[in-house]
Amino acid sequence: MTNWTNLSIAIIAIFLINIFFGYWRANTRKLSLQWIAAIHVPVPIAIGIRFLLLGWNWALIPIFVVDFFLGQFTGGKIRGWFSRQQRVPLTSSLITDIFRLLAR
Repeated sequence: MTNWTNLSIAIIAIFLINIFFGYWRANTRKLSLQWIAAIHVPVPIAIGIRFLLLGWNWALIPIFVVDFFLGQFTGGKIRGWFSRQQRVPLTSSLITDIFRLLAR
């Protein structure tokens, strides 16, 4: 039986972490080393979160795969939205860009 609280925390954490990596990925050339890293670096983080909170439950993997890609997709969309604003030059860091946009 799955603990719904831990499942919710894991889903939210993995989604949020992948927003940052998706933002980074959107600023790289496709299939470059940085692009590959932006996709693969959060994988062990996601596995660790899932293992710590839920154990090794194979039945939940499809949920987390979808969650992982939704976070990546959302990060890319945020970067696209920021680039359309064109108020400041953007970096690969979501946190840096948020502070730079708020400072203007």
